Amino acid sequence: MTNIVLATDGSSFSDAAARFIADGKLLQGGFTVHVVHVAPEVSGQVRAFVSKETIDAWHQEASDKAMAGVCEILAAAGVPFERHALHGFAPERIVAYARSADAQAVVMGTHGRGSFFDAVIGSVAGRVLAQAPCPVLLVKAPEKA
Repeated sequence: MTNIVLATDGSSFSDAAARFIADGKLLQGGFTVHVVHVAPEVSGQVRAFVSKETIDAWHQEASDKAMAGVCEILAAAGVPFERHALHGFAPERIVAYARSADAQAVVMGTHGRGSFFDAVIGSVAGRVLAQAPCPVLLVKAPEKA
């Protein structure tokens, strides 16, 4: 079985990546999409005052919300998928998951803000592209008419 990782942040850019997969224009069938969302770790100061169960519930809620749109798009197109809620530093976790799933590709939406902005604040897509063990397909949301 071929595995494709679809990294989502819950944005319209992630929805565009899911639509790209669902449309089947480039990727042929016979694969399972592993939808991943990475919620950020909380600081040690927060951990001192909030229970592990509460933090885990927050991570799960954030991931469920972020994955909802792309999962609806994939389900409507009949594309088989699994959900994976992760937490940590997004580029590292996406790349590690792609390795563990023996993914043939990582697909993700890109905000396309430009190289200067990404150089200043960093880009999850850019870091995944540089470190992934497989091809990375970046999908930009179409311009609104």
